[in-house]
Amino acid sequence: MSISVKLDRVLLDRGMSLTELSERVGVTIANLSILKTGKAKAIRFSTLEAICKELNCQPGDILFFDDDGKPSTD
Repeated sequence: MSISVKLDRVLLDRGMSLTELSERVGVTIANLSILKTGKAKAIRFSTLEAICKELNCQPGDILFFDDDGKPSTD
């Protein structure tokens, strides 16, 4: 079980590139890429708030719980 990220889908729906989002929210492309690929272990609420504000979405539009039936290894 894990939290999964669908930032790429929201960006595509909004017609926005990762580079453009990076410039608008003040987060490096590298850090957004880590988030987008699901490799992030954490996200600051201030970052999530800035992303949601720019993409005009809710946190649940970007993050979702993926219950794959496996216990968490963390």
